[in-house]
Amino acid sequence: MDVDQHEYFPVPKVLLPKALRAPVDIIYQVVRTAADLADQGDWSAAERDARLADFRAGLDAVAGRRAAPVHALLFGKLAGVVAQYKLPLAPFYDLLDGCAHDIDTHRYPDRAALLDYCRHSANPVGHLMLHLVKAATPRNLADADAICTASQLISFWLDVSADWKNDRLYLPLADLQRFGVTEAQIAKGTVDDAWRALMAHEVDFVRATLVRGAPLALRIPGRLGIELCGAVHGGLRFLERIEKAGYDVFRERPVLNTFDWCVVAARTLMMRLSRRVGVAARSIEGNA
Repeated sequence: MDVDQHEYFPVPKVLLPKALRAPVDIIYQVVRTAADLADQGDWSAAERDARLADFRAGLDAVAGRRAAPVHALLFGKLAGVVAQYKLPLAPFYDLLDGCAHDIDTHRYPDRAALLDYCRHSANPVGHLMLHLVKAATPRNLADADAICTASQLISFWLDVSADWKNDRLYLPLADLQRFGVTEAQIAKGTVDDAWRALMAHEVDFVRATLVRGAPLALRIPGRLGIELCGAVHGGLRFLERIEKAGYDVFRERPVLNTFDWCVVAARTLMMRLSRRVGVAARSIEGNA
């Protein structure tokens, strides 16, 4: 699972039913285009807000079954997918709200504010996937939210240094204050006892969130369910690598090597065959 900022419900094409590959491509194009508009560094905040407003007008056109005034080809394709699969438009509007939030908000006062951001920027992708496969039950949606939120938070913990260089900080300010970590320490990449305590706290929360959503992978049949098992264990493995690095995400971004992916594959197979979540809090090979 390569944790990309806009792929929190990662599903490789090979694991998708052939009939769903085209609609997933179109949904991804819509999500990616909106994200790029919000993250266009050459534009001012006002320009990006204006482009997102135009994009929202395109969604409004899909809702009203009219020709879109912008990105006509893309929204025309989206209208076809929405009609064929009876997709709700609310997740797309939520994603737009998340993109707009990216323009103006670079700090989060507490965890509740950060989770609300995840609700708009990550969770809608899981909702759309579940609607595509006709599995959008309340229980499944709640578990998908947990997986998507956890995956996004993992990407934030992996990219603390890169985000800081872009004047973004996704660690809740209340948690920094609680553990005595300052933004000046983050700027310097200081890894001391206070930083390790802070990151251990954040990693524990993400692990619990990911495990809470893991049963979804056992309820979804076929290759998509297998992929979700892999996403759960890939995320857990990233957390283990952060711990193994002593929570130092500044010197080198933790990555998964070939051995790690073998561990993920073994855990995925075990979970799928046993029909039990059976996640491990620590590496199965001990301290490796």
